[in-house]
Amino acid sequence: MRIVLAPDSFKESLTAQQVCEALERGLKTHLPWADFVHVPMADGGEGTVQSLVDATGGSLRTTPVTGPLGEPVEATWGVLGDGTTAVIEMAEASGLGLVPPDRRDPRSTTTRGTGELLLAAWQAGIDHVVLGIGGSATNDAGAGLAQALGARLLDADGQELPAGGAALARLDRFDLSGLDPRLASTTIEVACDVTNPLCGPEGASAIYGPQKGADPACVAELDAALARFAQVVAADLGREVADVPGAGAAGGLGAGLLALAPHARLRPGIDIVVDQSRLAEKLDGAALVVTGEGRMDGQTRFGKTPMGVALAAHRAGVPVVGIAGSLGDGAEELLGEGFVAILPVLDRLDELPAVLAAAAQNVERTARQVGALLSLPLQSASGQEPVTGTA
Repeated sequence: MRIVLAPDSFKESLTAQQVCEALERGLKTHLPWADFVHVPMADGGEGTVQSLVDATGGSLRTTPVTGPLGEPVEATWGVLGDGTTAVIEMAEASGLGLVPPDRRDPRSTTTRGTGELLLAAWQAGIDHVVLGIGGSATNDAGAGLAQALGARLLDADGQELPAGGAALARLDRFDLSGLDPRLASTTIEVACDVTNPLCGPEGASAIYGPQKGADPACVAELDAALARFAQVVAADLGREVADVPGAGAAGGLGAGLLALAPHARLRPGIDIVVDQSRLAEKLDGAALVVTGEGRMDGQTRFGKTPMGVALAAHRAGVPVVGIAGSLGDGAEELLGEGFVAILPVLDRLDELPAVLAAAAQNVERTARQVGALLSLPLQSASGQEPVTGTA
């Protein structure tokens, strides 16, 4: 019996690999003969680097880069097991978590550090990048990234623009003569789970600017600056990016990558992780898939890891069990979306620190219960004595 374990991390408590290990310990109590295949998963957001490195036998790297405020930060990224693919989380270099609340101002924050991570990846011999762009502190349409790679964004006087999204209002033209040529030959898969355009009431500034520190006047200023960026991209580079779904992701970084990187593609994060982890290949011949994350609810259907795993399992004809730290409104709807069961792991109400600390044992205990149920028909068919162990 092959059982594929393909969970996301349980945020603030367990990595996806640690969830796999707890699941195996619990299931093995009643299914000691089973072959367990670990496929740590993520959806392109926080934890994607660690999950893909674990799933592919890769390695972690740390590189000093320019943070969103222009100050140095240490950013962790990964090289996957193939040695030619890098996985980068934008939040490590240009993330909102790197900016204290009292210093948040998307008019001046920069994506330069994310560009510097691309440079580090190229130095490592990379020609394929998986880039998660969630959690950004920026609204500069990737201008900082472009500048890190050698592009110059010039005003009408030929002066290079300073960092930040507000300066884009003065953008007159691009000088790409110094742009690193490796950008043209690198495949960049951008984990993008939003469909926002660059500008307007559903654009980057209006929807995501406030959480980055923008008041209404700042939102209007940044929206106009991004509109100017799109105009110059169209005039100088011949590319229309303003209305592409996902162009507004990460403060317009989606648009910037589409403008400057010929082989950049915006894709749902879970689809990228399913492909890079070779989940479909590992499902071949499986009897069961166990997936999950810290919380499952009605929103899980919309691009979250357990749903992506369930869809892949459905295509392979493999049943799926979901295990979650907790269940929220609408979780039962998932039973009509390919899951045969969804189980919460908490056995009692407790303070959050205690719940997080007990995550591994709670997952293991719940997996024991799943294993006990699975072993019943096998015992009946074979005439075996029940396997000892506490469910």
